[in-house]
Formats: sequence, structure tokens, C-alpha cells
Amino acid sequence: MFARPMTAITLATTLLAAGCSTPKGENADEKRDYVRAAASETLKKLYQERPDLEPRIEKAAGYGVFSTIGTNLILVSTGGGFGVVYNNDTKEETFMRMGEVGVGLGLGVKDFRAVFVFDTAKAVTDFVETGWAFGADADAAAKTGDTGGAAGAKGDISDEVTIYQLTENGLALSATVAGTKYWKDDDLN
Repeated sequence: MFARPMTAITLATTLLAAGCSTPKGENADEKRDYVRAAASETLKKLYQERPDLEPRIEKAAGYGVFSTIGTNLILVSTGGGFGVVYNNDTKEETFMRMGEVGVGLGLGVKDFRAVFVFDTAKAVTDFVETGWAFGADADAAAKTGDTGGAAGAKGDISDEVTIYQLTENGLALSATVAGTKYWKDDDLN
């Protein structure tokens, strides 16, 4: 009796996350414009929260901005998203994808943005060329529309990379161990 509703909830949540985790547009140019607009909006929100970060990001070797939808249903979490990495030295942009899978207790859907700040040219190149697989995630966000609260977090991946996370419209309470992988989007580069 319990399995049937949970199967329906799992399927619906997975389809919602999959549909929201790809850039919108009819062709590659429109999708690239969508990613750029999402990145611009994320930076605008980040600078409203933390104005001190704007000069840091402008002076960094590069930065990446990602939009992610994650779902957590009882013991399994999944996520997917897209973003762009800007190399401030070469002025190049690289469009990327990301995927995540994990296990842990939780329930909900989380829409969040991440801004990676790369302090060295090597860190930018390593991320773009090899992507990363990492993660242990413990978070709490409860926000629906304009109600509730959401947290922004900061994490250091290494001495050369810092990540700032902004929760957008989340409804999540989870503690998961997740592997996250980033890779170049062959369709948009």
C-alpha cells in the first residue's frame, strides 16, 4: 500500500528535476543565451547578498556559475544541472553540465545556484578539462515562493577554488553523501 504512492512521488519528482535541469531553447544559440542569462541573474543575487565578492570574482582567474535541481526521496538523491565557466584571463567561456547521485535520509526538491571562484589559471583549466567528482552534502532549506527561509553556504574545495551556494526555491531537508560530476556540454561548445 505504501509502495505505490512512493513510486508515483519518486517518478514525478525525478521527471520534475530532469525537466528543470536542462537549458531552455530551441537551438544551441538559444540554450547558450539561457545559460548566460541564468548565470548573470545568479551573480546579481550573489552580489546583493555579498557585495564584497564582486571585485574578488572580477580579479579571479575565472569563475563558474551553475543552476542545479536536486531531489531527495527517502534514501536516494539525484540532481542535474548546467552552467558556464568563464576564464577571466582568456575571456573564453565553456558551457558545462553536471550530474549528482547519492544516498542518505531526506525528502524534497532543491533548486540552487553555485558560483565557483577559481584563484589560479590551473584550477580553471583542470575543472574545464577534467571536471570534478566530489561531495558530501548536509543542508537544510525550506522555502516555497516567498515564504520560508533559505541558506547560502560557502565551501572551499581546495586552496584554489571556493564555492558559494544560493538556494532559490527549495523545499528540502537532507543529509546525503553524493557524488557530483561536471563535464563539458558537447552540444553547446
